[in-house]
Amino acid sequence: MEREDYMRLALDEARLALETGDVPVGCVIADAAGNVIGRGHNRREQRQNAVRHAEIEAIEAACAAVGSWRLDGCCLYVTLEPCPMCAGAVLNARIPVLVYGAKEPVTGSCGSVLNLFEERYGFRPAIYGGVLAAESADLLRDFFGGLREG
Repeated sequence: MEREDYMRLALDEARLALETGDVPVGCVIADAAGNVIGRGHNRREQRQNAVRHAEIEAIEAACAAVGSWRLDGCCLYVTLEPCPMCAGAVLNARIPVLVYGAKEPVTGSCGSVLNLFEERYGFRPAIYGGVLAAESADLLRDFFGGLREG
């Protein structure tokens, strides 16, 4: 599968977040063979827990799938540029490739506000932004537009 195919799976996850009134962000993690081993979407509203971001959900599932906290050889696909917490989780899990869709001008930590991955943490993943960015941004725009209208 191509990056866009995995991002479409992440967009499917983002749509699931809408069912519980959560911000539509989705994430999938593929292993080195291309198998999806982790999925997640925002569940902050559903669980009333500030750390239930899509990336955290997917990382937890992937770690359980491989039986390790290290996700060497994996690639994380997320529809929105990660916040500092999620960027930190990517670093801690040693995920070597991060692919995101839309930029996040308020908390984005891959360059929009700051780039945590340029700091001296001893690990630096490859980052690819803008994959299906318009589709990701449209979901978010529609969600927040609906909140303003309601």
